Amino acid sequence: MSFVRLREIPRTISFRTALMSLALFGFSFLALFGYVYWQTAGYLAHQTDKALHRQIENRSRQPPEERLRELGEHAEQDAEQRTPHTLFDAQGRAIAGPIQSLPAFTGYDEPNEFVWHRPNGHNRPIRFLIHPLEDGTTLLVGQDIHSIREFDELLVNALVSGGSLLLVAGLLGAALLGYSARRRLDTLSCSIERIIKGDLSNRLPTLGNGDDIDRIASVVNGMLDELERLMSEVKGVCDDIAHDLRTPLTRLLAGLERTQRHALSQEGYACAIEAAIAEAHGLLQTFRALLRITEIEDSARRSSFTQVDLGRIGADAAEFFEPLAEERGIALEFFPGSAPSHMAGDAQLLFDATCNLLDNAVKFSPDNARIQVTVIAEPGRIGLRVADNGPGIPEAEREAVFRRLYRSESSRHTAGNGLGLSMVAAVARLHDMILEVHDAQPGCRIDLIQARLG
Repeated sequence: MSFVRLREIPRTISFRTALMSLALFGFSFLALFGYVYWQTAGYLAHQTDKALHRQIENRSRQPPEERLRELGEHAEQDAEQRTPHTLFDAQGRAIAGPIQSLPAFTGYDEPNEFVWHRPNGHNRPIRFLIHPLEDGTTLLVGQDIHSIREFDELLVNALVSGGSLLLVAGLLGAALLGYSARRRLDTLSCSIERIIKGDLSNRLPTLGNGDDIDRIASVVNGMLDELERLMSEVKGVCDDIAHDLRTPLTRLLAGLERTQRHALSQEGYACAIEAAIAEAHGLLQTFRALLRITEIEDSARRSSFTQVDLGRIGADAAEFFEPLAEERGIALEFFPGSAPSHMAGDAQLLFDATCNLLDNAVKFSPDNARIQVTVIAEPGRIGLRVADNGPGIPEAEREAVFRRLYRSESSRHTAGNGLGLSMVAAVARLHDMILEVHDAQPGCRIDLIQARLG
């Protein structure tokens, strides 16, 4: 890890999140340990106090002579002076027992502590009770709590060592997480820089574990796919505009120049003007179609979606094109679905898309051909199908035909501007539908379908 990387690690979200988790865990650890320490110390003190009260009670019931004798025997038996018992007179002088002076205390029969400085130089902490007796003497009953103090110290040391280990391990873990996140972000940044420099085919790397960064990278990659598609479309549109609009513009300019050079009659001028107007109307129609596609691709149109019946849309479109088909002897048939075919959408746009599919089918089918409009209403999908027995679409061109202004060489002399299927594709994207082109053997079959649940 370089110096720059080390300096940048604390800025990563992973490092800060790890620190927050460490702080939360550390606080929980301290709270739990404090509770355990408080309960343990309280329990030991309570047990010691219970034993002291029991001893006070036993000594208080003894006659004075027996008490003195028992105190002497107790002192002999308690050679290590773990439980010192001492009797003091009214002036506080020791009568029997190892403790020679009465320690300071807050009240009778209340637990107190003091450090007993023994003659052998071994100082011991003592917890004791002071109880006044009926004969005017004072009884002190104590308990050596050195072992309890050692246990408390052991707990505190365990807290310090465990907390230090937790802190070090947590900081190391946070640093490793931060470093790992930084490396991954550096990889993403390098990919983004290549994309910014113009490599739209590059994609953000993913690990496949479905974490937050993977999800964001997947969304960005989807956005890049759409951006690449749009850029490719724009490039194709520019190429097609240069190729397809050059001819009508050339005709328009040539006609005007010819009119300018030759002294034409009034009737000749009128014909030239009509031809120029027709060419201009054709160009305007092309640009209106381009604007229409742009309007359709605006996702704001989703706000006007309602429940529409694809069967009704297919029937209306077939009825609308029936006179044109009859003029050429084409049999136009409509097949309604066997199940309900309702979906959320824009009825007018779906009708326009179906009409464009029918317009292409009628335009490119030979006389006395057959065209079928079928409603698809199956458990897994819903949509419309337009099939004809015309020349069909070559497999190599089945994706290109949906590009704006694209026209195959075989259709360049046919009336149109190459935007009909582009509009259908825009409607399909707006409705989350799929356009599929198939070989009808003979002819072409285009399915406009939407997957559905249930």
